[in-house]
Amino acid sequence: MPARAVRAATLFASTALAAAALTGPAPQAAAAAPGDKDVTAVLFEWRFESVARACTDALGPAGYGYVQVSPPQEHIQGPQWWTSYQPVSYKIAGRLGDRAAFKTMVDTCHAAGVKVVADSVINHMAAGDGVGTGGSSYTKYGYPGTYSGSDMDDCRATISNYQDRANVQNCELVQLADLDTGEDYVRGRIAGYLNDLLSLGVDGFRIDAAKHMPAADLANIKSRLTNPSAYWKQEAIYGAGEAVSPSEYLGNGDVQEFRYARDLKRVFQNESLAHLKNFGEAWGYMPSGQSAVFVDNHDTERVGDTLNYKDGSAYTLAGVFMLAWPYGSPDVHSGYEWTDKDAGPPNGGSVSACYADGWKCQHAWREISSMVGFRNAARGQAVTNWWDNGADQIAFGRGAKAYVAINHEGAALTRTFQSSLPADDYCDVQSGRTVSVNSAGQFTATLGAGTALALHVNARTCTGGGTTPPPAAAGASFAVNATTVPGQNIYVTGDRAELGGWNTAGALKLDPAAYPVWKLDVPLPAGTAFSYKYVRKDAAGNVTWESGANRTATVPASGRAVLSDTWRN
Repeated sequence: MPARAVRAATLFASTALAAAALTGPAPQAAAAAPGDKDVTAVLFEWRFESVARACTDALGPAGYGYVQVSPPQEHIQGPQWWTSYQPVSYKIAGRLGDRAAFKTMVDTCHAAGVKVVADSVINHMAAGDGVGTGGSSYTKYGYPGTYSGSDMDDCRATISNYQDRANVQNCELVQLADLDTGEDYVRGRIAGYLNDLLSLGVDGFRIDAAKHMPAADLANIKSRLTNPSAYWKQEAIYGAGEAVSPSEYLGNGDVQEFRYARDLKRVFQNESLAHLKNFGEAWGYMPSGQSAVFVDNHDTERVGDTLNYKDGSAYTLAGVFMLAWPYGSPDVHSGYEWTDKDAGPPNGGSVSACYADGWKCQHAWREISSMVGFRNAARGQAVTNWWDNGADQIAFGRGAKAYVAINHEGAALTRTFQSSLPADDYCDVQSGRTVSVNSAGQFTATLGAGTALALHVNARTCTGGGTTPPPAAAGASFAVNATTVPGQNIYVTGDRAELGGWNTAGALKLDPAAYPVWKLDVPLPAGTAFSYKYVRKDAAGNVTWESGANRTATVPASGRAVLSDTWRN
């Protein structure tokens, strides 16, 4: 969705942010589950060639059903992320790649077993005058070869009253030229664009700013598609007492349920996880089979509506819960670090490697990617064996197929858990440890503070066999529990060139997203024995080595060496 309120006063702010700022709590959309594999990786502002590589290397092996790509159409120029949400034409000529790159991406993702959803901006056109990313000249209300002023709604004022349906659906979102989707020509032109994407192999669409178009207009546009049954996920943000309700759009397809993400933030930050026992429709949400859910998206993470990667283990555990819980079809947001909320993607959207250049790659975090296989294994199974301590420690099963425990407290949790799993050895896909379940479905385990445990029937052992941990390139997965003060970061170095060769200037920075645990995956050849240590650096460049002897590890013949360390003072 276009930026919600990143710059409400700026001509170039994008659609979603403005809506959020004015609407309050917002439901985001997905509806009926898109298929047997209902998890979508949203690779926000990734170039198409980078998306293709991710489908092959990470998304397909982990079991993701879909990848959602950012808007592919020609848009206004500028480095900000929200420029992608100001269309100039319907040519596939944005900063993320051209038509050939888009087609190659779709084909590559399909070969990896991953379907493609295109974020589609059809409510409006760009504000201002200029030349687009594909070379098209435009003025506001004049887009040669696409639209002219007669194709716009008559209201040329900015939306100001969300209690007035006509104001919401006929006026301009953040001064963006509002298309008259009631006109036959406009409907046909939009359908033509979506049909072009379908011709390139796209499997579905996220309809940006759906709330700002009458549901009947969208139904007409959808009826004109060459494949009217293509997956259809609509962004319609919930606002209490507003004139337009997200549920109006359920007849067209899935709708994003924004209240889900907002409530997860409140529960994880200010309430008890025990309250999640009946999370979903009992909370007033739309039907599970027609709701798309998320922990965060590119709009909500920037305006504070939801958790985001800066919230450490609360964010990670919320992702684990979302993928374990049977409500809705989950979107896993995968973006990049930001301080400036308007900042566009690093390297113009080119991802040379995860965790480099600011790319967060949430879709590939072990805690998240391993839960995709968990969700696929548990599909169709009801919640069973719920347990909680009345506070922030919970556990539950998914029939006889899976079981998860989450410890969102500051101390370790040790207990004997009751599941409905068949007796066997299982791999805890969160930690890579083997867990033995007895004939009564019980097992005893310890969860560290801010961690989870997850078992499912498709991951019986942690070496060979099973689908989890997901297939991974050879290397080492570093994880060290280390506390810091503002300005300090944790690095790793060692006796390999890939680890900086014991040179602290070349040491690799670990990711604090699951703070106080710092993590990093580093490619290393299979069978490599190596030595390493952690160092702490402050803002002034001062370096402190952890105490003790060098640590050692060996990369296995397949997969990664999974390291779980504690900083030595």
